[in-house]
Amino acid sequence: MDRRKFFRNGSLFTIGATVLNPFDSTAKNVDFDTPDKNKKAKNIIMLVSDGMSTGTLNMADLYLNRKMGKGSNWLQLYRDNRVSRALMDTASASSIVTDSAAASSSWGGGFRVNNGSLNVGPNGEMNLPIWQKFKKSGKMAGCVTTVPITHATPAGFCVSSKSRNSQDGIAEMYLDLGFDIMMGGGLNYFSAATRKDKKDMLSAFEAKGYQVAKNRSEMMNTNNDKPILGVFAEDGLPYSIDRNNDKTLQETVPTLAEMTQKAIDRMKNHKNGFVLQVEGGKVDWAAHANDIGGLIYDQVAFDEAVKVAIDFAEKDKNTLVIITTDHGNANPGVIYGKHANANFDSIQKYTHTNEWLLNAIKPNSTVAQVREIIDFANGGTITEEDAKTVLSYYDGLHKEEGGLYNYKKLPFKAFAEMQEKNNSVGWISMDHSADYVELAMFGPGSENLKPFIKNTDLHYLMLEAAEVENRF
Repeated sequence: MDRRKFFRNGSLFTIGATVLNPFDSTAKNVDFDTPDKNKKAKNIIMLVSDGMSTGTLNMADLYLNRKMGKGSNWLQLYRDNRVSRALMDTASASSIVTDSAAASSSWGGGFRVNNGSLNVGPNGEMNLPIWQKFKKSGKMAGCVTTVPITHATPAGFCVSSKSRNSQDGIAEMYLDLGFDIMMGGGLNYFSAATRKDKKDMLSAFEAKGYQVAKNRSEMMNTNNDKPILGVFAEDGLPYSIDRNNDKTLQETVPTLAEMTQKAIDRMKNHKNGFVLQVEGGKVDWAAHANDIGGLIYDQVAFDEAVKVAIDFAEKDKNTLVIITTDHGNANPGVIYGKHANANFDSIQKYTHTNEWLLNAIKPNSTVAQVREIIDFANGGTITEEDAKTVLSYYDGLHKEEGGLYNYKKLPFKAFAEMQEKNNSVGWISMDHSADYVELAMFGPGSENLKPFIKNTDLHYLMLEAAEVENRF
């Protein structure tokens, strides 16, 4: 089969060519020249470290190199020249700074949409998500994440919705669409006790033949004969660093790598292949909180999922692995100084996130207790003056702190600035950035990647790699 001719003449190429640059009405056909025209991706695994600035990728590699003597799996692929690599423009239809819904929709639907929307265009046009296209072509499809499975990034591959906030409705859409494995957090959107309409979505999934898992052992005990819904937390899963230092969490909550392996095992023997999205969603949440322990350890957990995917693809030979992020967030990095090495290495002593630490402090805590809590969580403490400043945020009167998921208004920003004195990590903000981001591809179809692409291009690259025409 002449794949290049197929995509030139088929509706995929015709439609795709008009949207490669939504802001440029003169967009030309892009000729994805394929050196090996007979290669086809039977399976696709797309791994997304949500909100991963380049500094996050860099610091996780530095952390692993300095602690373990070996860097990250992702950057080792670069060092060994085993992947195609590009920079990707992440803009949405409404802004050069995207949110996760619009970012995922660019990949999922092939069009840029406004921030906050899932595959619904600025004029109300509904774009069919790519996982539905692959399901219609006969493949199995699924998503795993460390945030609610109904959250923006998995939802962007699966459904069309005017608002990313309609998570109750997204759970119902998943049931109707019948995806093969969906795992992460988000019990609140499936449980009758917490849904506004009191629908018992867990029972509804079971009635449709799903195996429903609510903890790690239940997930491990699922078989590969039936679809799987896994919901392991009311909202997002615990941060990896907190899980690593809590035996109960280790026993009850699976890692992203474990969920990835389970999903692959569930779908790998399907005759028509499978597609899987893997999201390290808590990387983004940690960046919003300027929480360095949460950030680095969840990036490392994501990197372990990268290894699971690459190990499978190496043996399978028919799997395209895509590794990227949807946008930058907070742009953290190690700051110059004569103690930068030792300061950065102090993060190896951390046992908990700033979220855990700041929740452990109470309005009636003493300065000594604050310093003791910080010493326990960080392997070192702050000055008495800084401890008094931390306590001032608990008086209930003022100093409301930012951060998108900071529901309790904890002093994330102020504390991160105190930590910088001891860990040399600085942040530019608590929100998304417009940076071009890293993109790597391994396996059949990776040869089509150009050095610089728009996020929408990835939709068509996936369809091309799998030889699925855009006709649904």
